[in-house]
Amino acid sequence: MSAPRLPLAKSSSRTRAGTISWRVRAALLLLMATAGVTIWVTNRLLTDRFTDGTRNRAELRLALYSGNLISELKRHAVVPQLLARDPALISALQSNDFSLSTQRLISFVEEIGAASLMLLDHDGRTVAATDRNRLGEPHRNSSYFVEAIRSNITVFSVIPKEAGGYSFTYSSRIEDASETLGVIVVEVDLQKFERAWAGISDAVMVVDSQGTIILSTEPRWRGKTEAEALSIETPQGAIQRAIRATADWTALPVDAYVQGEAVMRMAARVPFQGWRITSFTTYNSIRERVNAVLALEIMGFAILLALAFYALSRKTALRMALFQRESAELRVLNARLQREIAERERMQETLAVAEQSLAQSSKLAALGEMSAAVSHELNQPLAAMKTYLAGARLLLGRNRPEEALASFGRIDDLIERMGAITRQLKSYARKGGDAFSPVNMGDALASSLSMMEPQLRQRHVQITRILPEDPVQVMGDRMRLEQVMVNLLRNAMDATKSVADPEIEIILAAGETATLTVRDNGEGIRDFDELFEPFYTTKEPGDGVGLGLAISSGIVNDLGGRLTARNGQRGGAVFEMQLPILEDGIEAAE
Repeated sequence: MSAPRLPLAKSSSRTRAGTISWRVRAALLLLMATAGVTIWVTNRLLTDRFTDGTRNRAELRLALYSGNLISELKRHAVVPQLLARDPALISALQSNDFSLSTQRLISFVEEIGAASLMLLDHDGRTVAATDRNRLGEPHRNSSYFVEAIRSNITVFSVIPKEAGGYSFTYSSRIEDASETLGVIVVEVDLQKFERAWAGISDAVMVVDSQGTIILSTEPRWRGKTEAEALSIETPQGAIQRAIRATADWTALPVDAYVQGEAVMRMAARVPFQGWRITSFTTYNSIRERVNAVLALEIMGFAILLALAFYALSRKTALRMALFQRESAELRVLNARLQREIAERERMQETLAVAEQSLAQSSKLAALGEMSAAVSHELNQPLAAMKTYLAGARLLLGRNRPEEALASFGRIDDLIERMGAITRQLKSYARKGGDAFSPVNMGDALASSLSMMEPQLRQRHVQITRILPEDPVQVMGDRMRLEQVMVNLLRNAMDATKSVADPEIEIILAAGETATLTVRDNGEGIRDFDELFEPFYTTKEPGDGVGLGLAISSGIVNDLGGRLTARNGQRGGAVFEMQLPILEDGIEAAE
């Protein structure tokens, strides 16, 4: 009786095992179906909810942008009217003395917060401006000048720029009791709103009453209509984030399409000359928030599935061994990483020491350049002093003490000049801070030729001077200008050493700039690339260290001009020094 029961027990065991397997499969299928339904429902509900919230925030931001824009425009609307009543500006226009007007406008612009200010006379010429480069510009045909002259109220103008974008200005005429004197122009910086909008995920545009885009986070949109702008290929930048839409299965409400992609479009009216502001909001924030919740749900279901599979798995021991082996490898990697960190710290310490050594070497190099510069610049006065001393000795031997005293007076002047040269070289090393004053270029040239007179007479150099009848005034430091002239004359004299009849031609001209040209009949210039580099020289050892032109170029650049060199058509070298000319108290912009 007992023998047949054994097969029955085995059959019952197989049936129980088969039943458990079916239930596990059903539970897994049910869990997966529940997960799918839960994720789908959660996605639809949260998408609708977050979309409404995003739309409300977009409307609020658009209202805030519009309010900030109209506030900025209204704040600057009264500025031209106030400036038009300024007694100093009215007096300057009446007397044509604008020496202090630019500084007064600069003091105003800091308080007002405008982009720039310009004062135009009755002919539309810029006589004062916070941007000195715009002095003298003609604006007679500009709309903001013409309309301001004709109107009794403040005129707002939108002017396209050549470099792209628009300039926004308020202008108002300035008048006294009898006549119109000029126009005050206030430029409003509305581009700061573009810079502020560029830091968000929205793409924002402002269109005028004609439908033309005048402000936008995407520069390529300016000057186009909205339809034309949306047809442009998607650029890289903030607008790319704005048009990046979510997948089609989210069923988000579509307001507009940009290059076939869906975005949320919001528009509002700006209460200023029919302007409108429009924003395109990306759906990415909605997708990210929805995906965060869905990720948590998926993670929960994944954990349940992992636990189920882990309970059913019979390879736990093998997995544990695998995990232990991976942990050991991670520990080895961690130790290696710590060694690399220690090595990197040692390299950083070594780099710090190298940087300190490099800084010390730079100081020593600067000291060497200063010493060489002093030696080079003092050679000329010392040579002249030697010549004057020899002449004084000869005059005393011939019992001509009055003329000898004159030579001693010149030596005293040269000593003063040597002291001034050392001070100027010290200023050259520090990039100076000396106060500038009007300098007569003709007087400075005469002084420089006087200093070089003994060397020129000894070498029998023929000097040809072409000077204008009227004085040529520049703003600068006379001693530094004379230093440049002496360097140019000495270079010209050295270049004519091998010429039988040395000639030096000096031309001083006044036009848009004050130009001093020094031309010689030497061999000319062979290497232009290193001509103005320190310590570059073509002279014999002992005749020069190659610092004259480098120092001269630095001085001219500090004075706002430029020093150029070329070869003449009939041979020889030609050096030109161009400086901003000073006319009627106003320094001309080059």
